[in-house]
Amino acid sequence: MIQFVANHDDLSTDKGFQFKFYCDKCRNGHMSRFQPNAVGIAGELMRAAGSLFGGMFNEAGNAAYHVQRAIGGKAHDAALDTAVQEGKQHFKQCTRCGHWVCPDVCWNGKAGLCEDCAPDEHEELAAQQAQAGREQIYTKTRAQDYTKELDFLNRGGIVQCQSCNTKLNPTQKFCPQCGTPNAALAQAKEKFCSDCGATMKGEQRFCAECGSKQ
Repeated sequence: MIQFVANHDDLSTDKGFQFKFYCDKCRNGHMSRFQPNAVGIAGELMRAAGSLFGGMFNEAGNAAYHVQRAIGGKAHDAALDTAVQEGKQHFKQCTRCGHWVCPDVCWNGKAGLCEDCAPDEHEELAAQQAQAGREQIYTKTRAQDYTKELDFLNRGGIVQCQSCNTKLNPTQKFCPQCGTPNAALAQAKEKFCSDCGATMKGEQRFCAECGSKQ
């Protein structure tokens, strides 16, 4: 049985063999030492070159085949086995779930299991407290109404200065740019007839009750 098969990268080239193994939990890794491919590589590469340059374009497939033979085969399998034995020294296997994990980050030495199966109590407490804090912040922030002051239907209308077109707050009496009075406030202000005291609209020039000019 060759272990680490499911969690490694094969970095081998025609120059030699090298493999990278990963922790099943955090993906930290260990790269095996480089093993030169001295067995049969010279002959295979010469045959590859001969197939590539000595024939026509239809020989390119043969060249690729010889390069693959130079990388693969028994030498590759032996190098992988050596790398596996080397890599096992840098990982621990959990007897509960079977995962291979790095001892520095993902292994609970007190329990003799990986931290997926036996989390560290202090780390788990801190993680759960942080998670609960995030959930409470989420709940409380959504309980607040941050838009109650916004006029979604534009009931107040968009007010602009009649002189310079600057946008005005509906409660501003004068334009902050040019000092022109806010026409909307002037129109909204109650007006009364100077003769009979009847209520009038801001744009009225004559009283509707007594007809006097204002």
